[in-house]
Amino acid sequence: MIAAFSLVPSGGRASREDGGVAEAVAAAVRVIRESGLPNRTNSMFTEIEGSWDECMDVVKKATEAVAEYGTRVSLVLKADIRPGRTGEMTGKLERLEAEISKQA
Repeated sequence: MIAAFSLVPSGGRASREDGGVAEAVAAAVRVIRESGLPNRTNSMFTEIEGSWDECMDVVKKATEAVAEYGTRVSLVLKADIRPGRTGEMTGKLERLEAEISKQA
């Protein structure tokens, strides 16, 4: 499975004047990277790849890390569940790029 998710704290320490949440997001990304699962973070989401249980465990731990920075956490989660497949974080992009090249 590939899980793409975004975590945002609010209230408490998360209520900075500039609205930034970089410190909380850094705590979540640290948890994600330490999990050992393939992962990629961009400006809006983080993607991880693993089994259902592995991914949900990382999402839970990352949520708990962000919760330290606020009184509530907003979680947006999208999953691509395709049993028996691995390496799809890169594989899907490679197939897309190959198709774009064919159409050019």
